[in-house]
Amino acid sequence: MRLYPTFFRFAFSWMDAEKAHKIGFSGIRLAHTSGAGRLLKRICAPADILQTDALGLTFPSPFGLAAGFDKEGHGIEALSELGFGHIEVGTITGLAQPGNDKPRLFRLVEDRAVINRMGFNNSGASAVAPRLKAARAALQRKHPAVRPVIGVNIGKSKVVELGDAVADYLVSARDLAPAADYLVVNVSSPNTPGLRLLQDIESLRPLLTEVGAAADEAAGRHVPLLVKIAPDLSNEDIDGVAALALDLGLDGIIATNTTISRSGLRTGDQKVEECGAGGLSGAPLKQRSLDVLHRLKSVVGDQLTLVSVGGVETANDVQQRLDAGATLVQGYTAFLYEGPFWAARINRQLARNRQSA
Repeated sequence: MRLYPTFFRFAFSWMDAEKAHKIGFSGIRLAHTSGAGRLLKRICAPADILQTDALGLTFPSPFGLAAGFDKEGHGIEALSELGFGHIEVGTITGLAQPGNDKPRLFRLVEDRAVINRMGFNNSGASAVAPRLKAARAALQRKHPAVRPVIGVNIGKSKVVELGDAVADYLVSARDLAPAADYLVVNVSSPNTPGLRLLQDIESLRPLLTEVGAAADEAAGRHVPLLVKIAPDLSNEDIDGVAALALDLGLDGIIATNTTISRSGLRTGDQKVEECGAGGLSGAPLKQRSLDVLHRLKSVVGDQLTLVSVGGVETANDVQQRLDAGATLVQGYTAFLYEGPFWAARINRQLARNRQSA
């Protein structure tokens, strides 16, 4: 019998969502520093049969943690002990920023969803970089063969004008690329004014070109580069981004970010309106995220790594995305509802599926 749903209902569901997140994350980190992490690593480690080659790297599992949970690289080692094949840190900006005013994180429990307007709250690229470097070195020591992969998601600083966005992204790329296994350009969050305008092909081309070159130069190696897109793009725009990624020789696309749509929710309209603006994530995004994946796969085939995220809750969801053409799959929102052994449960089922195939 799983105890976490009961614990969540009585301990977290009534609490401010951001406060609950901080408490839960602190508990995960405490388990690591107290020595329980070694036991968790043994219990939660993905089976060898799940190892996945992508982006020139070997991932312990195709299932990883999406950006947003660990915004600043404080818990990479601790999270890796829970069975995630990769941890994507961020979103990180060139300048430190507090994010939007609180409250800014809201649960829609009936929908197993979350609305957030965090606004890329983080301490800035230069402050995060040493933590990434230390975590990468520690994981390499502990996993000399195949270690959990560290992705780094970068975005635009809020105070920077769109016309100066490329230069701002380059600050983050240069600081963070040396410690990143792969780098993600986030142009799809709805919580930074004007950011989604950068998904326009004419804006995206120079941004991706310059970030890729700067990252490789700073790291002294090729740093796989991906772009993260919104689920709210039209099919024509999705095709355009896919074609651009192919043209630029990009390594991959992550689909999708949160949505500004509020359609089809079970939660009452009044409660949804009280939450206000922000990106919706979780189960309601499942079908659109899958549709975007199908669309991308039809354009890029096997030429790019596709990472699917949005509404992923179960091993069946992960398998469905893999069958639809994703090489890697990410989750986040269901982690809040399912608890610390969520990734381990998914990995166990995926392993059973492969062993019986």
